[in-house]
Amino acid sequence: MSQRILVWDLPTRIFHWMLVLSFTGAFLTGESERWRDFHVLFGYTVLGLVTFRLIWGVIGSRYSRFSEFVRNPVYVIRYLVQLVRRHERHSVGHNPLGAFAILLLLLLGIASGISGWAVYEEIDSDWLEAFHNLTSTAMLVVVFIHITGVLFSSYFHGENLIIAMITGKKRGRTDQGISTSHPLITMLLLTALIGFWIFAWPGVKR
Repeated sequence: MSQRILVWDLPTRIFHWMLVLSFTGAFLTGESERWRDFHVLFGYTVLGLVTFRLIWGVIGSRYSRFSEFVRNPVYVIRYLVQLVRRHERHSVGHNPLGAFAILLLLLLGIASGISGWAVYEEIDSDWLEAFHNLTSTAMLVVVFIHITGVLFSSYFHGENLIIAMITGKKRGRTDQGISTSHPLITMLLLTALIGFWIFAWPGVKR
């Protein structure tokens, strides 16, 4: 019998919303010399969060692991066809398109973060700055596509996926839920984020 079950652990949810805030902050401050220091800190935060997510994708709870939602391109295309025909199945964790968007965001986050670091360190290369701008813009495009997909799926499945990423709960069978939200890992993640901003700020302002 279907009911509300715990699907997204707390570290995954914290990662998600901190990435939203950090990427938004980095993008909004990217063209301002006045806010340059904040842009750098936001960019480093994005890179740190992505690094955490790569690790958590291996050792995290069931629906956070890459082994649970990474599929080959054929599977993703098949799901897209089913979606257009309105025959797609409800996914307890990430659906194939959502999973594809997540992988793109992680890859673009790494590319944008590393190239941004290179630009900040004044590694003299025009193509690095162009590449940084390109990957950041591409990441923004993927974000909007992801948001559209979330709204689309929420409407057609009658399940608010935005609220699910806040509460961690989705519709499913009792045996499909995870057993813990990993509060200790969450505290360590938040401590690392807060500590980074406190101790990195003087070093960035140079």
